[in-house]
Amino acid sequence: MSMTEVLSPHLPYLRRYARALTGSQESGDAYVRAALTALAEEKKLLDEELSPRVVLYRIFHRIWASTAIRDDLIQIGDATPEGRLQKLPSPGRAALLLTAVESFTPTEAGIIIGESAAEVERSIIDVQKRIEDELVSRVLIIEDEPIIALDLENLVTELGHEVVATAATREAAVREAKQKHPGLVLADINLGEGGSGIDAVAEILDGFDIPVIFVTAYPEKLLTGERPEPTYLIAKPFLPETVQATVGQALFFHPFKRQAAA
Repeated sequence: MSMTEVLSPHLPYLRRYARALTGSQESGDAYVRAALTALAEEKKLLDEELSPRVVLYRIFHRIWASTAIRDDLIQIGDATPEGRLQKLPSPGRAALLLTAVESFTPTEAGIIIGESAAEVERSIIDVQKRIEDELVSRVLIIEDEPIIALDLENLVTELGHEVVATAATREAAVREAKQKHPGLVLADINLGEGGSGIDAVAEILDGFDIPVIFVTAYPEKLLTGERPEPTYLIAKPFLPETVQATVGQALFFHPFKRQAAA
């Protein structure tokens, strides 16, 4: 099997992870391309003792860590996502995403970022607390399945956020957004007879600059590489830890969060 065939199934998820880690699709994709170039030039980097997915993420991290701007070399306003990013330890943010969003074990995450499993777990606890303490928002949930909508509402509320409305159709979602001015949107992409969640979000974003997390059982419909893709995506069925990590990252990286939620 060729290297392309081995790595291709993992690339959409690495690109998702890279965007969430860097806060930019353009920046994230640049690191992914660099990782693939490194692997193409040195195929021996594919360690037979590790899964290709772990190796791919590990190479990505080596490149990202070697080129990322050091905290002590830059001064950025705290109101920007870049400023908030500088206040968090990079390994901890990566550890949280790798385990909660990408479903790596603490041991695998440690191999990827060069830490022990115990260090990964300590970093996760620290970063979660920092994010939760700083970021609170008003949330609109767009979901046509009542049980899933209620589950999301309970999870978001337990994280300290306020759910201002839930909507099961495109029309209702747009109306609620205009009336309630949420600071974050969680949206299914398929609302059945209620229309398209993607279209609802597009219409909402015409009037508001707020972060959006798509929640879908069909992530491959969005992770195609053929058009601008969502930075934040949760696959169904989801774990509470995944929702927690993704909500925190979406709010963390969005510069207009406090303005939109006011």
